[in-house]
Amino acid sequence: MQYKIAVSGAAEISHCCDNIILLSKEVGREIARAHCVLVSGATTGVPYFSAQGCKEGGGFNVGFSPAESEVEHIRRYRLPVDVFDVMIYTGADYSGRDIIMTKSADAVIIVCGRIGTLHEFTTAVECRKPIGVLLGSGGMADKIPELVKGTYRGIKKIVYETDPIALVQKMIEKVEQEKKKARL
Repeated sequence: MQYKIAVSGAAEISHCCDNIILLSKEVGREIARAHCVLVSGATTGVPYFSAQGCKEGGGFNVGFSPAESEVEHIRRYRLPVDVFDVMIYTGADYSGRDIIMTKSADAVIIVCGRIGTLHEFTTAVECRKPIGVLLGSGGMADKIPELVKGTYRGIKKIVYETDPIALVQKMIEKVEQEKKKARL
């Protein structure tokens, strides 16, 4: 496995684009094809569908749960466990989980999204992670270009793309550039 790529997006997808399930799964399949690990917040919607796509592609999924145990993950949060190869129970609720998950990844891909996705995005910016934004997926992803206008910190590490396959490939290139710089 090469790199850890987090997929952040809407757990509730009614406001996303019409083909959000297909796009999410394609992101996951491409992460698997690239022999990378898919990291997510172990929730429903975009993160779940991308994890399904990764699993269908023979990939490896790591879920970061807001719960402190599997029982709490399933009963209290009502979140899935079926597609994850490894589940990390953070016990940090949603906001704490977001930070732990985002910091664990080499790069973050934003697909659709709401406020939690914005939190993961801003965490990735602050941590200077390469960030990919799937434009046309709806929600927060389509608002990010306007939100970052006039800012400077981390803006060069944001990649915008409408094609999920191209986006994953560009994120891998960004991570490779980061790793190469770190070795110098």
